[in-house]
Amino acid sequence: MRKPLNPSKVFSLMSVFNILRGQFHLAFHTISQIVTGKVSLDRVNAFLNDTELLDRFEEISMSSDVSHDDDAPDHTAIGFADAKFTWSSEGTSSSSDTASSSFSLNIDESIYFERGSTTLIVGPTGSGKTSLLMALLGEMHSVETDKATTTLALPKSGNVAYAAQESWVLSDTIRNNIVFGGLFDAERYRKHGNWRKGVTLSGGQNARITLARAIYSNKDVLLLDDVFAALDVHTSQWIVEKCFGGDLVMGRTILLVTHNVALARKIATHVLTMGEGGKVASYGSVGELVDVVPETIPQDRSAMDAMYFSNPEESHSKIPKEAPASEPQGNGAIVADEEMEVGRVSWKSLSLYFSNLGGQHYVLFFLVFGGGIIANEFLVVIQTWYLGYWAAQYDKSEKVHVLQSVSMFFFLPVLRQLSRCANVFILGSLLVVSMIIYASAYFTYIYGSLRASRKIHQQLVSSVLGTTLRWLDVTPTSRIVARCTQDIGAVDGVIAGMVQWLTELTVSMTAKLGAIVFVTPLFLGPGISVALFGGWLCQVYMASQLSVKREMSNARAPVIGHFGTTVGGLVSIRAYGAQLSFIEQSQHKIDRHTRAARTFYNLNRWITVRTDLIGAVFTTSLAAYLVYFQAQSASNTGFSLNMSIAFSGMILYWVMFLNDLEIQGDKLSHYTAYNLERIQNYLKIEQEAKSTPKGIAPAYWPASGDLRVENLSSRYSVDGQEILHNLSFHVKAGEHVGIVGRTGSGKVSEPGVMKQFYSLTLSLLRSILTSGAVYYDNIRMDTINLDFLRSSITIIPQVPEMLSGTLRENLDPFNQYDDSYLNDALRAVGLFSLSGNQENKNAKRPITLDTSISSGGSNLSIGQRQILALARAIVRRSKLLVLDEDHETDLLIQSTLRHQLGPDDTLLTVAHRLHTVMDADKIMSALSLSLG
Repeated sequence: MRKPLNPSKVFSLMSVFNILRGQFHLAFHTISQIVTGKVSLDRVNAFLNDTELLDRFEEISMSSDVSHDDDAPDHTAIGFADAKFTWSSEGTSSSSDTASSSFSLNIDESIYFERGSTTLIVGPTGSGKTSLLMALLGEMHSVETDKATTTLALPKSGNVAYAAQESWVLSDTIRNNIVFGGLFDAERYRKHGNWRKGVTLSGGQNARITLARAIYSNKDVLLLDDVFAALDVHTSQWIVEKCFGGDLVMGRTILLVTHNVALARKIATHVLTMGEGGKVASYGSVGELVDVVPETIPQDRSAMDAMYFSNPEESHSKIPKEAPASEPQGNGAIVADEEMEVGRVSWKSLSLYFSNLGGQHYVLFFLVFGGGIIANEFLVVIQTWYLGYWAAQYDKSEKVHVLQSVSMFFFLPVLRQLSRCANVFILGSLLVVSMIIYASAYFTYIYGSLRASRKIHQQLVSSVLGTTLRWLDVTPTSRIVARCTQDIGAVDGVIAGMVQWLTELTVSMTAKLGAIVFVTPLFLGPGISVALFGGWLCQVYMASQLSVKREMSNARAPVIGHFGTTVGGLVSIRAYGAQLSFIEQSQHKIDRHTRAARTFYNLNRWITVRTDLIGAVFTTSLAAYLVYFQAQSASNTGFSLNMSIAFSGMILYWVMFLNDLEIQGDKLSHYTAYNLERIQNYLKIEQEAKSTPKGIAPAYWPASGDLRVENLSSRYSVDGQEILHNLSFHVKAGEHVGIVGRTGSGKVSEPGVMKQFYSLTLSLLRSILTSGAVYYDNIRMDTINLDFLRSSITIIPQVPEMLSGTLRENLDPFNQYDDSYLNDALRAVGLFSLSGNQENKNAKRPITLDTSISSGGSNLSIGQRQILALARAIVRRSKLLVLDEDHETDLLIQSTLRHQLGPDDTLLTVAHRLHTVMDADKIMSALSLSLG
């Protein structure tokens, strides 16, 4: 517009533009939050509207008006009539390649279970025994048939108890697990055993708690899914006679899925046999099935078990009224309390990030980044001053005063003769140089922050993967997941941004305060006072915020953990009708988190008011001084006030950013340096022995499965009691040793530690504290690196874990073998028999290497997982194999091992039933820990 500039216009516009710049920044930041909120809202809507829900049979079963057909014995019966059920609401969809998604349960006739009867549900692996119970509970989807008599009858409202095959136990006292929100009846509770508080449990003990919960519930209908699978013969027979044979279940309707028919036959009145294709093969009384299908009840197994029970009464007396549980030793609690730090976040935690920023070139990194930020802020101040100088040239009365005030610069006299183009060139040059310097510093920091994130993540994962079994046992999974997701997410994003912004803000505030002091030296004292007072407010604010934030963090983990526990036991919760109780518990935990969050946000408002007041007082005082007490040029006055306004506006952001770095911002999506403190704590957890060059085994090792144990003692913690004491035995290469004994006696993990594996195996793997000597193929195990030692031993646990992915990835996660070798392993275990029926077909669809496996193998039964684990063991070809048998698949596993084990392969079998180890060369008793 070719109008002359003057300082009043220049600095007024600059102040306005600075305010607009802040508002635009806030607007764009808000837009990103709105987009994030929109995405989250869409996901919630999709979950609420598109999630597959239970169908109309769930609504029927919850009402009192259930549908019955004319064949029903009476209107209180339980069962089906001409019904079909699938796991998917779309039926047997061909889009999924998993066996469970295509499985359908077909009830082609009227099957009703009499009130007060005990019905055994038997059948081969994958035939639909569990699905039958799930259909009764309304957990499967009904498929309409062409028959008008389709019905499902189960008076579910508050009158059904369910014990799952995979035991579901809350992280709570055993009493609360059994009572499960009901009224406490001391006499009734005593009949289930006087459990102690403060111990962790073995797999068998978890199963007994799950069963005790169902029986204690006083429900009329009990649905029990293979509750004997994790129990040995002694415990199973004791439960059958004392529990099922007593008054606890008298007059109640029991549907019991089991493979141990010989044991359960004495309490059964009816037997239902599942056949191929999810169909019912037969249903009738026990006497009828013995005559019609005698192979359904194998009499020979009871004879085998009788070999062990030479004196039944004596055997029963070995089962104590009080469950075998030790008092908590040291850190023997179920879950270790999360440590809560006190005071400020330590410099050591912050240095974890700063030390990884620079990497090997630490000095060079901070020289480029720090020096670049300082140089850039200096040039920004010079640009603001030069605009004032340029504007002063249009006012002759101001021109001389301005030049005199800056005559210390040797080059300023030359500037008096410069034209308008020259001023534009100089200002543009300052801007370009500033951009280049800032870009260099910015990209240097980005590279360093990525390196810091990568290294910290590697250290955290390495620490967690290298920790001891004891630490993993007492630390909830949700807590570990929070470290590896939430805390690492803070390091990856927000902490990196906070460090950069806080550095730039600190340098900018210092530069602007220096500019104010340069023009008005008298305000050096007030400027320092404002900085000190702001720092004091920051200390008070951060000290309060830190304690509140720690309380928020510790209150957040129980919310996530409770939700995960609820999802894991959703079937049991719905079966017991305990949804409202769990909702109330969840709301109580959320309320605890919300109380801390409300205080947190109120503290943000507290600091905002005070820092804004400090800035306003400082700027007003400077303006009054410049106008009324010191004769300054318009350009100098405008420059000083511009710096003052910017400085005052930065006080709040400096306090907030410093607080954000150490604690948390005002949004739940922001994380803090407290996350660094939590990560730092996990880097100091106890670790297993690291690999060393001396621990590398010879190339030929192991050549045989020869195992010699000398005076082996073990414990799960330093201050814990001994589990094994001076154990000595020798297993020659190629021998098969069966380990027998009562649940919880040492063969399966002792109370307070592991739930799947047994203490001897943990000792062999050096997963717990041991003393003595163990020789594997004539080499002492404690001289071999742990990674190589464990890769040479294969374990088939009672409840195997599967990786989420394909079957190929589960058999060969490191891609070491070709498909033909893997298929040979599948054929060896007869895995192609584990499949579901295809749509509109009764033919089987074989499981292939490309079959999808859900996380943990949830789309497979326990028996199918064990067979997969057996196939994995055949692929590995280890010389030492440890097997914790499952009754559902033990015959197939034993048959496969007879043909697949080499002459030098050693097999240790943890057996709960004697027929499993009838072919064993030696027997080890867990009661006496002796070999014979």
